[in-house]
Amino acid sequence: MRLFDIDLINRYNRSGPRYTSYPSANNFSEFSLEEYEQQTDLSSRRRSSISLYCHIPFCNTVCYYCGCNKVVTKDKAKAKPYLDALYKEIDMQSLLFDKTQIVKQMHFGGGTPTFLSGEQIIQLSNKLQQAFNFELNGEYSIEIDPRGIDKNLIESLAIARFNRISIGVQDFDLDVQKAVNRVQSFEQTKAVIDLSRKNGFDSISIDLIYGLPRQSKDTFIKTLEKVNELRPERISLFNYAHLPKLFKPQRRIILEELPSPAEKLKIFQYSLEYLIDQGYIYIGMDHFALPNDPLAIAQSEGNLYRNFQGYSTHSECDIIGLGVSSIGQVADSFSQNEKSLERYCQALESEQLPISKGLIVNKDDKIRRALIMELICHFEVNILKLEQRFCFIFTNYFAESVEKLQQMQNDGLIEFNSHSIIVMERGKLLVRNICMVFDSYLGSTEASFSKTI
Repeated sequence: MRLFDIDLINRYNRSGPRYTSYPSANNFSEFSLEEYEQQTDLSSRRRSSISLYCHIPFCNTVCYYCGCNKVVTKDKAKAKPYLDALYKEIDMQSLLFDKTQIVKQMHFGGGTPTFLSGEQIIQLSNKLQQAFNFELNGEYSIEIDPRGIDKNLIESLAIARFNRISIGVQDFDLDVQKAVNRVQSFEQTKAVIDLSRKNGFDSISIDLIYGLPRQSKDTFIKTLEKVNELRPERISLFNYAHLPKLFKPQRRIILEELPSPAEKLKIFQYSLEYLIDQGYIYIGMDHFALPNDPLAIAQSEGNLYRNFQGYSTHSECDIIGLGVSSIGQVADSFSQNEKSLERYCQALESEQLPISKGLIVNKDDKIRRALIMELICHFEVNILKLEQRFCFIFTNYFAESVEKLQQMQNDGLIEFNSHSIIVMERGKLLVRNICMVFDSYLGSTEASFSKTI
């Protein structure tokens, strides 16, 4: 298996969307509350299952690499007025959906959700369970910061029905941690994982980042060995995108301390080969999972999907985004809440949902989305099934893409004929580039995306 081809990577490596949605969020525009309510009505009539995403924006300290929507503060009192607004939004959203619609997933992200106390997390979870119809054994996950986590908080998360934990590590090397203002020991992280497993959490996910300041292949080898010792069910290996014009905290990173492009590729290549050698399945893009993990099983069964939280096992779920800046995907629409905490709270004080923008997908969006999702989740597209599903002729509809596909076939990235597109081993790392062939929105926005590798 030859996943890593340095010549191809250098030739194709350009900026492009991560395809957590199609169209991407940067294409959202004005979106009325009336339009949103029409989409929630459609969701109810379809009896769609539901995934709840709840954004908690607060962090105790700032990590310099971070591009998330957050409020950095040590003042825990700031959580209460935010939760009051969030409760109001939950009440308003729950009235728009049918009570028979089942919640199969719940995810708390941020920021740092564990900025909240254990009691506040339990209360928020209970509020959601009272407002919506939860499946008994759903997938309920939360992002946590191991720094400051104790036994009582882990027990609170279990009481709040969470069964999956995502832990940001990024790198265990102390020099790298100091350079990005996130010092977090291996022992601290291991203690939290051990506590989580003792309290019934059946899945641990660890986030890593390659391309951070002071990183090298040699230092990152040690981080990978420590992560493998923890043996999480899932690993995310993200490419650090240095975009200081977009993300202010990144301006504190010393440019000269970033690894060279060549060294960055060495880190990625070694990581890829190491994790596969250790028994992890390469799910796609930046995700790895153990063979018995639901992500790996869903991919093998053709049921994997991708949304704003990354790869998902529940493609049938509509996503209700709750909290400042959160993104929802309901029926045939996407919507995003106000990014400003002040405007978010003001909207709810005025008894209005805090939706600021969105998009209703048309038939062309649906065709391209289906194709891109098949590529990015399963590395294969059955063209005949796609044509039957949407009643179109592929070669006519995508005439402008055929020449690019043929070039990719010549380069060994794909096999392409009238029946299918199959991503070859050497093309899997460049699947974003293959998806970009079908993206009708690409253009002047490309510079706002990270590099594909």
